[in-house]
Amino acid sequence: MDFSSLVLMEVDPKDKKFLRELGSYEVSQGAEYITKFYCDGSDIFINFQTDRDVEDWEYSAIFYVFSKEAFANNGYKIEDKDDEYNPSWIVSFPYTEDREEIQKNLDLIGEIIESSLKDAYKEILGKEEEYK
Repeated sequence: MDFSSLVLMEVDPKDKKFLRELGSYEVSQGAEYITKFYCDGSDIFINFQTDRDVEDWEYSAIFYVFSKEAFANNGYKIEDKDDEYNPSWIVSFPYTEDREEIQKNLDLIGEIIESSLKDAYKEILGKEEEYK
């Protein structure tokens, strides 16, 4: 599926209800992995996961080999979200009123997501027996 933009929604930090739209951002790389894009007033959160359903062994393998280092090295917080059907993560960074700064972060995070997941897929290819 091709994406061209994501809408940033502000949510109430307590009950997670939508409050308002904060803006729309063009995306290129990594958009197909993003499942949620929202702000709690102080931080922006991007939930992402694999672009396909994975087998049981792949679930464990992807979590094991997925590198969060590129996110941390660029100042982003990242955490595993292990209550989903497929491997999932949440990346966050501070909210700013500067649209260009948000766009810049979104572009970089999209690139990191795409390259990190592709690297994980390559790393586990043909290693089903190791992760069963």
